[in-house]
Amino acid sequence: MKQLITFVKKEFWHVLRDKRTLLILFGMPIVQILLFGFALSTEVKNTKIAVLDQDQSQNSIELISKINANQYFDIDKNLTSIDEAEDAFKSGKIKMILVIPVQFSQEMNSGKKVQLQLITDGTDINMANQIYSFMSNIIMDFYGQQTLQQTTGVQPEIRMLYNPQLKGAPNFVPGVMAFILLIICVLMTAIAIVREKETGTMEVLLVSPMKPHIIILAKAIPYFILSMIILVFILILSVTVLDLPIKGNIFLLFGISIIFIITNLLIGIVISILTNSQQTAMLISLIGTMLPTLMLSGFMFPVENMPIPLQIIGNVIPAKWYYEIVKNIMIKGTGLEVVWKQVLVLFGMMMVLFVVAVKKFKIRLE
Repeated sequence: MKQLITFVKKEFWHVLRDKRTLLILFGMPIVQILLFGFALSTEVKNTKIAVLDQDQSQNSIELISKINANQYFDIDKNLTSIDEAEDAFKSGKIKMILVIPVQFSQEMNSGKKVQLQLITDGTDINMANQIYSFMSNIIMDFYGQQTLQQTTGVQPEIRMLYNPQLKGAPNFVPGVMAFILLIICVLMTAIAIVREKETGTMEVLLVSPMKPHIIILAKAIPYFILSMIILVFILILSVTVLDLPIKGNIFLLFGISIIFIITNLLIGIVISILTNSQQTAMLISLIGTMLPTLMLSGFMFPVENMPIPLQIIGNVIPAKWYYEIVKNIMIKGTGLEVVWKQVLVLFGMMMVLFVVAVKKFKIRLE
């Protein structure tokens, strides 16, 4: 235990005296949270649109007022002819044009199906689909209210569970947590043992009486503590800056996060054992963990839309399981009875990686 404490102090001193490492450790979470929470948000909010009202009736004016009063859209132009549509899109400010036909009010009052034209900017297909979906819901809500009020007086109500304001933070924060913890844990520990090889201090470890698992623990403990501090930091930023409350049990979230952090630390340790240079270790850790996490964990793209082989590969990525767990606990407020399968998978990965790290390190010692 005395040897372990001494080794841990040495690793802590090495991290704390390196200002660039500290900048990466604590600067990255701030930048990632702010970028994904604000700059890279995919929310439909205050989107500028144009309207071509060919009907000029009371119903069309009420529909335009309802759209303009909504927080998702901002009517920037009122067109007088369809020929102005292309010029409006070329300006780069307009994302959609709503065309209200001449017979709009007459068809709606007669109970016929109303034909409205929605022209969107297809250069960004994802944003175009979101804008179309939001506008369609507003129009259907308006048409449903007008029709039902004339007959029964019933008004339909639309509810969005877990994210009623349709904010981007509930989607990004769990993914950012998984991504930041993975990058920091893997990247920092991936160069831990390799650094000893390059500086020539590995010979000291080879002749020391310390056992392999003690050396692995000593290398991992400082980064584990720093990762826990960063986790607290991320959660505070999420609650205070992004206004994303933690609906589930925070102690359960921390407990599962510990398993995820240890798993990532062990991935970094295994990479550092199997490589001989810091550049190679960093390259493998970035390509082997960062890209699969972004592409296959469900953070950026839905897993269900991927081919079966990619879904299978995604199952061996720890971030995928942690992302699902965080979404359930933070956003939905569920407990262990819902996420126990994902927790077991993470725990199994952690144990397998620990055995591999100890076994491979023994081979290196021989």
